[in-house]
Amino acid sequence: MTASEIVNLAIGFLALVIGILMFWSLPVPKFTSRNAASLPFLSIIIPARNEEGRISPLLQSLQEQRFKQFEILVVDDDSTDNTAAVAESYGATVLQNNGAGKSSACWLGAEHAKGSWLLFLDADTRFTSVDGISNLLHFYQEKGARGIVALQPFHTVKQWYEHLSVVFNIIVVVGMNLFTIWESRFKTAGSFGPCILCDRDDYYLTGGHKGIEGAIMDDLALGEAFLDKNLPVRCLGGKGIISLRMYPEGMESLIEGWCKSFAVGSKSTHPVVMLMVILWISGSLTIAGALISSIIEWDAAAMVWSGVLYILYTIQTALFARRVGDFRWAVFPFYPVLFLFFAGIYLYSFIRVNVFHSVKWKGRKIKV
Repeated sequence: MTASEIVNLAIGFLALVIGILMFWSLPVPKFTSRNAASLPFLSIIIPARNEEGRISPLLQSLQEQRFKQFEILVVDDDSTDNTAAVAESYGATVLQNNGAGKSSACWLGAEHAKGSWLLFLDADTRFTSVDGISNLLHFYQEKGARGIVALQPFHTVKQWYEHLSVVFNIIVVVGMNLFTIWESRFKTAGSFGPCILCDRDDYYLTGGHKGIEGAIMDDLALGEAFLDKNLPVRCLGGKGIISLRMYPEGMESLIEGWCKSFAVGSKSTHPVVMLMVILWISGSLTIAGALISSIIEWDAAAMVWSGVLYILYTIQTALFARRVGDFRWAVFPFYPVLFLFFAGIYLYSFIRVNVFHSVKWKGRKIKV
């Protein structure tokens, strides 16, 4: 092997180790109490824009919950489809928002809420257990019922193109700064967005979604608002409690969705965590390149070592991905494609945000 080949292999091995430190664990809520009578009335607020084809599983899962002490407020954010009619068919109260965006819709829902606690849910989520809400509320109660508990739903995958979200899902979680081997040493980047539980009084103390209106990454901004008031923000995985399916409409929706958030959201990631992410991604591509080069040059020793590291990268990426979604094992031997897609969309997002100062989402052009 040449000196450059040895260096590349060393970089790849180091990146594998960094990956372990970067994504050490993803805990899920645990609790001991099961006394539902001790839980307060809950208001579930669902901002929805053109969610006719996606909101039914969530509303169905809410009907199936054993815990029943809640109301459902669906805030129709200027939809052009039958979102409101679908929500009403499940018995939800529908409020009309005049097209001012998700933060405005959440604030409108909070203003009409009757519950002591508020649960904000994205319309494409669904509870995967009949005790999902109860378990989440008990966990929040045992943590003192202050601040935010936010879950990142477990990603459900149905179409092959959806596997292109693998690296994005991993980085979204890692980028919160809480899941390294050092756990809470780094300040959280904010809050996960699809499932946010908070106390009503805390919400109004921080200004809620009204105070962050206009923010592209409303979840991160809301978390920051709570942290500014010295209120805790706890971010956990949602496996076994809540799931979502991302961008079932197709590739265009997937690209728009990740472009909308990624370059902006990455600014909240701690520099140390960001450096680990960059090294991990770079190492993955370095090893893939080393393996291809060794085959072209027919260097047996280089092929063996780069092949071993390639397999280890395949396994590591699969294990990380299976923490955040039910991605199929068969895609991971082709992991360089997943990393290259991530790099391409990240670059595209960076250009849209920093050069054109706008992104597109659900037919709206959003200035940034």
